[in-house]
Amino acid sequence: MPGRRLCALHPVAFVTGASGGLGQAFCEMLLAEGIRVWGTARDATRLTNLAASPRFTPVVLDLDQPTAALEAFQSAQTAAGGRFDLVVQNAGYGVFGPFASLDSELWQRQLSALLLTTARLSHAALGPMLACGHGSLVHVSSLAAELPLPFMAGYNVAKAGLSALSESLIFETRRTGITVIDFRPGDYRTAFNQAMPATGVTTTDPRLARVWQRLEHNLRTAPRPAQAAADLRRALLRRRPGIVRSGSFFQARLAPFFAALAPAALLRAASAHYFKAS
Repeated sequence: MPGRRLCALHPVAFVTGASGGLGQAFCEMLLAEGIRVWGTARDATRLTNLAASPRFTPVVLDLDQPTAALEAFQSAQTAAGGRFDLVVQNAGYGVFGPFASLDSELWQRQLSALLLTTARLSHAALGPMLACGHGSLVHVSSLAAELPLPFMAGYNVAKAGLSALSESLIFETRRTGITVIDFRPGDYRTAFNQAMPATGVTTTDPRLARVWQRLEHNLRTAPRPAQAAADLRRALLRRRPGIVRSGSFFQARLAPFFAALAPAALLRAASAHYFKAS
């Protein structure tokens, strides 16, 4: 669809987690399409490069602060004319460590941020979209919703919940003019692992080091974020609700196909072998 421009469909967009990785790539793609973009970060100084564009408006938003995050979104939405044509819920973070060893406050905060606060922002965005019968809502979940990552239970649960929310909204918005997309990326070459908060977990389980090495290897050899932005652009132009998987051929095509057909016990064994967690 090289001749079509997204700005005709979505002239005003809101993107969370815009300071790096996929979120920054999404913003760069949207700005290149001529779209006015409001993009968020916990620290506005991390949005300096994007703010060089006159079509970009930085927004300070922290998913760990649910009330302030909602207020920041609502203020941006008012400034944008009362609604956004496109909302991309991309912000999130991982926590690595054995579930039983993690401080319960840490994984509860993660679930609240990645799922509950994100859902609140989607709720605030969807009403104005429905009122005018136009808009796209994108939840950036993860292939971890289908293929859970070892020692990242909170992240797996939050992303699976976000995918379930997308499916619910896809059903509820049928024939309304609203497009809901469950965008499921695999590994991309970003600083995702380095952004994980320190957990303070101490364990003698040798599997943690092996799994972490595999996760690091996957990121080093993964596609660059621009590929995810291109996949999202194509999905938005198609204007079809549903699941969009993005990433390497193995992660985004082959592994989900195997997961859909293989018995659960075989799938778990294959995952343990892949991550050297046996």
